[in-house]
Amino acid sequence: MKIGYWHALVVESPDSGIHPVELGRELEERGAEGLFLGEHTNLPVHDDTPMPNAEQSHTHPRMADPLTTLAMIAGATERLTLGTSVLLAAQHEPIATAKAVATLDAFSGGRVVLGVGPGWHPGELRSHGIDPKKKVAVLREHLLAMREIWAKDEAEFHGEHVDFDPLYSWPKPVSGPVVLAGGGLEPAWRKITEYADGWLPIYPGDTEPLVAGIAELRGRAAELGRELPVTVMNAPADVAALAVLADAGVDRVLLELPRADRDATMRTLDGHADLVARTW
Repeated sequence: MKIGYWHALVVESPDSGIHPVELGRELEERGAEGLFLGEHTNLPVHDDTPMPNAEQSHTHPRMADPLTTLAMIAGATERLTLGTSVLLAAQHEPIATAKAVATLDAFSGGRVVLGVGPGWHPGELRSHGIDPKKKVAVLREHLLAMREIWAKDEAEFHGEHVDFDPLYSWPKPVSGPVVLAGGGLEPAWRKITEYADGWLPIYPGDTEPLVAGIAELRGRAAELGRELPVTVMNAPADVAALAVLADAGVDRVLLELPRADRDATMRTLDGHADLVARTW
Protein backbone atom coordinates (compact mmCIF):
# COMPACT_ATOMS: atom_id res chain seq x y z
CA MET A 1 0.00 0.00 0.00
CA LYS A 2 1.30 3.41 -1.01
CA ILE A 3 0.96 6.55 1.09
CA GLY A 4 0.36 9.95 -0.44
CA TYR A 5 -1.39 13.18 0.47
CA TRP A 6 -4.42 15.16 -0.55
CA HIS A 7 -4.44 18.89 -0.16
CA ALA A 8 -6.89 21.75 -0.69
CA LEU A 9 -4.39 24.29 -1.97
CA VAL A 10 -5.72 27.75 -1.14
CA VAL A 11 -3.98 30.82 -2.56
CA GLU A 12 -4.35 33.83 -0.29
CA SER A 13 -1.36 35.59 -1.85
CA PRO A 14 1.65 34.53 -3.95
CA ASP A 15 3.69 33.86 -0.79
CA SER A 16 0.99 32.26 1.35
CA GLY A 17 1.74 28.79 2.74
CA ILE A 18 4.36 26.49 1.31
CA HIS A 19 4.95 26.93 -2.42
CA PRO A 20 3.63 23.91 -4.35
CA VAL A 21 6.99 23.32 -6.06
CA GLU A 22 8.73 23.11 -2.69
CA LEU A 23 5.93 20.91 -1.38
CA GLY A 24 6.28 18.51 -4.29
CA ARG A 25 10.02 18.26 -3.81
CA GLU A 26 9.65 17.70 -0.07
CA LEU A 27 7.09 14.94 -0.59
CA GLU A 28 9.24 13.16 -3.15
CA GLU A 29 12.37 13.39 -1.02
CA ARG A 30 10.46 12.04 1.99
CA GLY A 31 9.17 9.04 0.06
CA ALA A 32 5.52 10.02 -0.26
CA GLU A 33 3.92 8.35 -3.28
CA GLY A 34 1.77 11.19 -4.55
CA LEU A 35 0.04 14.51 -4.10
CA PHE A 36 -3.66 14.83 -4.94
CA LEU A 37 -5.20 18.30 -5.16
CA GLY A 38 -8.82 19.29 -4.70
CA GLU A 39 -10.80 21.77 -6.75
CA HIS A 40 -13.45 24.45 -6.62
CA THR A 41 -13.68 26.97 -9.43
CA ASN A 42 -15.85 29.74 -8.00
CA LEU A 43 -18.40 30.79 -5.40
CA PRO A 44 -21.25 33.04 -6.60
CA VAL A 45 -21.52 36.32 -4.71
CA HIS A 46 -25.30 36.00 -4.55
CA ASP A 47 -26.36 32.42 -3.93
CA ASP A 48 -29.15 30.65 -2.07
CA THR A 49 -27.03 27.68 -1.00
CA PRO A 50 -25.47 28.23 2.44
CA MET A 51 -21.92 27.01 2.89
CA PRO A 52 -21.32 24.57 5.77
CA ASN A 53 -19.20 27.09 7.66
CA ALA A 54 -17.33 30.40 7.36
CA GLU A 55 -14.04 28.62 6.70
CA GLN A 56 -15.40 26.93 3.58
CA SER A 57 -16.96 30.19 2.42
CA HIS A 58 -13.48 31.67 2.54
CA THR A 59 -11.48 28.82 1.03
CA HIS A 60 -13.95 27.62 -1.63
CA PRO A 61 -13.30 30.40 -4.20
CA ARG A 62 -9.59 30.64 -3.36
CA MET A 63 -8.53 27.12 -4.31
CA ALA A 64 -5.80 26.97 -6.93
CA ASP A 65 -6.42 25.27 -10.26
CA PRO A 66 -5.22 21.67 -9.74
CA LEU A 67 -4.00 20.89 -13.28
CA THR A 68 -1.93 24.07 -13.55
CA THR A 69 -0.47 23.50 -10.10
CA LEU A 70 0.34 19.86 -10.81
CA ALA A 71 2.09 20.91 -14.02
CA MET A 72 4.41 23.11 -11.96
CA ILE A 73 5.07 20.25 -9.55
CA ALA A 74 5.67 17.82 -12.41
CA GLY A 75 8.56 19.92 -13.65
CA ALA A 76 10.22 19.86 -10.23
CA THR A 77 9.80 16.13 -9.47
CA GLU A 78 10.53 12.80 -11.12
CA ARG A 79 8.49 10.13 -9.35
CA LEU A 80 5.64 11.81 -7.48
CA THR A 81 2.16 10.74 -8.61
CA LEU A 82 0.16 13.80 -9.71
CA GLY A 83 -3.46 13.40 -8.74
CA THR A 84 -6.78 15.18 -8.32
CA SER A 85 -9.16 14.54 -5.47
CA VAL A 86 -11.27 15.51 -7.11
CA LEU A 87 -11.37 17.29 -10.46
CA LEU A 88 -14.91 18.61 -10.89
CA ALA A 89 -14.96 17.39 -14.46
CA ALA A 90 -18.58 18.28 -15.11
CA GLN A 91 -17.47 21.92 -14.93
CA HIS A 92 -14.72 21.51 -17.55
CA GLU A 93 -15.19 21.66 -21.32
CA PRO A 94 -14.10 18.14 -22.31
CA ILE A 95 -12.03 18.73 -25.46
CA ALA A 96 -9.76 21.31 -23.82
CA THR A 97 -9.61 19.32 -20.57
CA ALA A 98 -8.68 16.11 -22.39
CA LYS A 99 -5.75 17.95 -24.00
CA ALA A 100 -4.66 19.53 -20.70
CA VAL A 101 -4.69 16.19 -18.87
CA ALA A 102 -2.97 14.37 -21.73
CA THR A 103 -0.28 17.06 -21.92
CA LEU A 104 0.40 16.83 -18.19
CA ASP A 105 0.51 13.05 -18.36
CA ALA A 106 2.79 12.97 -21.41
CA PHE A 107 5.30 15.49 -20.09
CA SER A 108 5.35 13.92 -16.61
CA GLY A 109 6.03 10.44 -17.96
CA GLY A 110 2.60 8.99 -17.18
CA ARG A 111 2.24 10.12 -13.58
CA VAL A 112 -1.35 11.42 -13.66
CA VAL A 113 -4.19 9.83 -11.66
CA LEU A 114 -7.50 11.59 -12.19
CA GLY A 115 -9.98 11.45 -9.34
CA VAL A 116 -13.27 12.88 -10.63
CA GLY A 117 -16.62 13.98 -9.27
CA PRO A 118 -19.58 16.12 -10.39
CA GLY A 119 -19.35 18.78 -7.66
CA TRP A 120 -21.87 19.53 -4.94
CA HIS A 121 -22.48 23.28 -4.86
CA PRO A 122 -25.47 24.26 -7.05
CA GLY A 123 -24.34 27.85 -7.55
CA GLU A 124 -20.86 26.80 -8.62
CA LEU A 125 -22.37 24.44 -11.18
CA ARG A 126 -24.83 27.03 -12.49
CA SER A 127 -21.96 29.47 -13.04
CA HIS A 128 -20.71 26.98 -15.64
CA GLY A 129 -24.13 26.74 -17.26
CA ILE A 130 -24.84 23.33 -15.72
CA ASP A 131 -28.21 22.37 -14.30
CA PRO A 132 -27.35 20.87 -10.89
CA LYS A 133 -29.99 18.18 -11.45
CA LYS A 134 -28.07 17.00 -14.52
CA LYS A 135 -24.54 17.18 -13.09
CA VAL A 136 -24.00 13.40 -12.98
CA ALA A 137 -25.19 13.02 -16.57
CA VAL A 138 -22.89 15.85 -17.65
CA LEU A 139 -19.95 14.31 -15.80
CA ARG A 140 -20.62 10.98 -17.51
CA GLU A 141 -20.59 12.44 -21.01
CA HIS A 142 -17.54 14.61 -20.31
CA LEU A 143 -15.54 11.58 -19.18
CA LEU A 144 -16.76 9.36 -22.01
CA ALA A 145 -15.86 12.06 -24.51
CA MET A 146 -12.41 12.55 -22.99
CA ARG A 147 -11.84 8.81 -23.05
CA GLU A 148 -12.58 8.83 -26.78
CA ILE A 149 -10.08 11.62 -27.36
CA TRP A 150 -7.38 9.94 -25.28
CA ALA A 151 -7.83 6.56 -26.96
CA LYS A 152 -8.46 7.31 -30.64
CA ASP A 153 -6.64 9.20 -33.35
CA GLU A 154 -10.00 10.14 -34.83
CA ALA A 155 -12.32 10.80 -31.90
CA GLU A 156 -16.05 11.36 -32.19
CA PHE A 157 -18.82 11.76 -29.62
CA HIS A 158 -22.52 12.46 -29.84
CA GLY A 159 -24.54 12.89 -26.67
CA GLU A 160 -27.04 15.18 -25.01
CA HIS A 161 -24.41 17.36 -23.31
CA VAL A 162 -21.36 16.79 -25.53
CA ASP A 163 -21.48 16.60 -29.30
CA PHE A 164 -18.59 16.70 -31.74
CA ASP A 165 -17.77 15.19 -35.11
CA PRO A 166 -14.50 13.32 -35.75
CA LEU A 167 -11.48 15.33 -34.63
CA TYR A 168 -7.76 15.01 -34.11
CA SER A 169 -6.19 15.85 -30.76
CA TRP A 170 -2.69 15.13 -29.49
CA PRO A 171 -0.76 14.36 -27.34
CA LYS A 172 -2.18 11.09 -26.11
CA PRO A 173 -1.70 10.32 -22.42
CA VAL A 174 1.02 7.85 -21.46
CA SER A 175 -0.85 6.30 -18.54
CA GLY A 176 -4.40 6.22 -19.85
CA PRO A 177 -4.78 8.07 -17.48
CA VAL A 178 -6.15 6.13 -14.51
CA VAL A 179 -9.57 7.57 -13.58
CA LEU A 180 -10.89 7.10 -10.06
CA ALA A 181 -14.56 7.62 -9.27
CA GLY A 182 -15.30 9.52 -6.11
CA GLY A 183 -18.47 9.10 -4.09
CA GLY A 184 -20.37 6.30 -2.41
CA LEU A 185 -20.34 2.64 -3.34
CA GLU A 186 -23.30 2.50 -5.73
CA PRO A 187 -22.66 5.78 -7.60
CA ALA A 188 -18.99 4.85 -7.93
CA TRP A 189 -19.87 1.43 -9.31
CA ARG A 190 -22.05 2.96 -12.02
CA LYS A 191 -19.12 5.16 -13.05
CA ILE A 192 -16.67 2.25 -12.94
CA THR A 193 -18.82 0.19 -15.29
CA GLU A 194 -18.72 2.98 -17.90
CA TYR A 195 -15.67 5.20 -17.66
CA ALA A 196 -13.67 4.86 -14.43
CA ASP A 197 -10.87 2.47 -13.53
CA GLY A 198 -11.16 2.42 -9.76
CA TRP A 199 -12.69 3.87 -6.60
CA LEU A 200 -11.78 6.95 -4.55
CA PRO A 201 -13.83 6.73 -1.34
CA ILE A 202 -13.49 9.15 1.55
CA TYR A 203 -12.54 7.45 4.82
CA PRO A 204 -15.83 7.24 6.75
CA GLY A 205 -14.29 7.30 10.23
CA ASP A 206 -14.31 3.52 10.65
CA THR A 207 -12.52 0.82 8.72
CA GLU A 208 -15.31 -1.78 8.87
CA PRO A 209 -17.85 -0.30 6.41
CA LEU A 210 -15.08 0.78 4.08
CA VAL A 211 -13.49 -2.67 4.00
CA ALA A 212 -16.90 -4.20 3.32
CA GLY A 213 -17.53 -1.76 0.48
CA ILE A 214 -14.15 -2.47 -1.07
CA ALA A 215 -14.81 -6.21 -0.96
CA GLU A 216 -18.23 -5.70 -2.57
CA LEU A 217 -16.93 -3.60 -5.44
CA ARG A 218 -13.95 -5.83 -6.04
CA GLY A 219 -16.23 -8.86 -6.15
CA ARG A 220 -18.37 -7.19 -8.79
CA ALA A 221 -15.29 -6.19 -10.77
CA ALA A 222 -13.93 -9.74 -10.65
CA GLU A 223 -17.16 -11.03 -12.20
CA LEU A 224 -16.44 -8.70 -15.13
CA GLY A 225 -12.82 -9.79 -15.32
CA ARG A 226 -11.56 -6.42 -14.11
CA GLU A 227 -9.18 -5.34 -11.39
CA LEU A 228 -10.29 -2.44 -9.20
CA PRO A 229 -7.63 -0.16 -7.71
CA VAL A 230 -8.75 1.69 -4.59
CA THR A 231 -7.38 4.95 -3.22
CA VAL A 232 -8.77 6.05 0.15
CA MET A 233 -8.97 9.80 0.66
CA ASN A 234 -8.60 11.43 4.08
CA ALA A 235 -7.22 8.27 5.66
CA PRO A 236 -6.20 8.63 9.31
CA ALA A 237 -2.54 8.89 10.27
CA ASP A 238 -3.02 5.85 12.49
CA VAL A 239 -0.95 2.66 12.26
CA ALA A 240 -3.77 0.31 13.28
CA ALA A 241 -6.32 1.74 10.83
CA LEU A 242 -3.81 1.86 7.98
CA ALA A 243 -2.82 -1.74 8.65
CA VAL A 244 -6.47 -2.81 8.28
CA LEU A 245 -6.73 -0.95 4.97
CA ALA A 246 -3.50 -2.52 3.76
CA ASP A 247 -4.82 -5.98 4.65
CA ALA A 248 -8.00 -5.15 2.71
CA GLY A 249 -5.89 -4.62 -0.40
CA VAL A 250 -6.15 -0.84 -0.60
CA ASP A 251 -3.64 0.36 -3.18
CA ARG A 252 -3.11 3.88 -1.90
CA VAL A 253 -4.15 6.02 1.05
CA LEU A 254 -4.15 9.80 1.05
CA LEU A 255 -3.40 11.51 4.33
CA GLU A 256 -4.79 15.01 4.68
CA LEU A 257 -2.27 17.83 4.49
CA PRO A 258 -4.02 20.68 6.30
CA ARG A 259 -3.79 24.23 5.05
CA ALA A 260 -1.03 25.89 7.04
CA ASP A 261 2.11 27.98 6.75
CA ARG A 262 5.39 26.44 5.65
CA ASP A 263 6.71 25.63 9.11
CA ALA A 264 3.48 23.96 10.23
CA THR A 265 3.36 21.97 6.99
CA MET A 266 6.90 20.72 7.55
CA ARG A 267 5.99 19.69 11.10
CA THR A 268 3.04 17.69 9.76
CA LEU A 269 5.28 15.92 7.28
CA ASP A 270 7.86 15.23 9.99
CA GLY A 271 5.14 13.70 12.15
CA HIS A 272 4.18 11.30 9.35
CA ALA A 273 7.75 10.19 8.57
CA ASP A 274 7.43 6.78 10.24
CA LEU A 275 4.13 6.04 8.47
CA VAL A 276 5.50 6.96 5.06
CA ALA A 277 8.68 4.93 5.58
CA ARG A 278 6.83 1.82 6.78
CA THR A 279 6.29 -1.11 4.43
CA TRP A 280 2.57 -1.87 4.31
